[in-house]
Amino acid sequence: MSETLTKLSYQAFQQGKTYFGVVHKTLSSRLMNLIHPNLGHRGKPMTQKVLFKLQQRMNQLLETDWQDTEKGVYPESLLFDHPWSDFFRYYPMVCLELPQIWERSAQKKHQEFSPEIETDGYPSYYVQNFHNQTNGYLSDNSANLYDLQVEILFNGTADPMRRRILSPLKQGLKAFNSLPAKQIRVLDVACGTGRTLRMLRGCLPQASLYGVDLSPAYLRKANQELSEIPGELPQLLQANAEELPYLNNYFHGVTSVFLFHELPAKVRQTVIEQCFRVTKPGGVFVICDSIQISDSPEFAVNMESFPLLFHEPYYRDYTHDDLVGRLEQAGFENISTQVHFMSKYFIAHKPA
Repeated sequence: MSETLTKLSYQAFQQGKTYFGVVHKTLSSRLMNLIHPNLGHRGKPMTQKVLFKLQQRMNQLLETDWQDTEKGVYPESLLFDHPWSDFFRYYPMVCLELPQIWERSAQKKHQEFSPEIETDGYPSYYVQNFHNQTNGYLSDNSANLYDLQVEILFNGTADPMRRRILSPLKQGLKAFNSLPAKQIRVLDVACGTGRTLRMLRGCLPQASLYGVDLSPAYLRKANQELSEIPGELPQLLQANAEELPYLNNYFHGVTSVFLFHELPAKVRQTVIEQCFRVTKPGGVFVICDSIQISDSPEFAVNMESFPLLFHEPYYRDYTHDDLVGRLEQAGFENISTQVHFMSKYFIAHKPA
């Protein structure tokens, strides 16, 4: 009985997030069309058939999310781990940010940063106003709003999509079952605000967790968020994923969530090779990112519209890229893929 009630609570919780995301986007789109009527015509409208398939995929995602808790992949508490304090504190700021986003998009000012933002020393591909957000990934305000913005973008399913890395990661780590849990090391590449690391801690309570990111602002936010949960604090470092500051063969598992579609093709290969280098023989590398044309041709209209509505300069190339081939080129083997809602997963293993 309690399990049924928990599942119903989870479904109601997710449904509430979905409705909120839909209402927010509907109202903001209407306001945008009044202020910047040309912006609304950049993306193609979705047909009823596509909307129905999207709903089917979302339902499948949420059912898989629940089933993984039943299998013991992660505790039920992760299903309800929502940053409510950030929601009430920052949602008004998300709304106030919208006119600036629309203006920046209309003017195509995609490399515009405030004078106080230090941009020297970052790779040129990173100095972008991704999603048209103010100061890209280089301000504390951006870090504070990011998770809420992504949840709204995906109608409340960003966390369930992130959690799909946990099952293949745990499965891959079984190769090291002879080791004490505390000796297992897992790295999250482009850890951002630490949202994925928070889930990894819930899934692997005794493992040593590490996170690396280019943004000092996002790392500050990650440190704040991760210090609030039980367990050893993950070790965070500011660094470029093209040159991971770790020893060869150091990590039993490596993850990366929503990174590769924001990298130029050549850099994608470099980052994959770096992840191969730091992964132990027998270790596992799990990527979560956007769906691609090859696996989801029925959603081509969504993939075509996304970089037009949001500033994502490398997304179109990503949707046609052969990441399995890139992983094989780096040396990974036994590569499999999964698709859950609007995300695709690559599970690759380093030869033992």
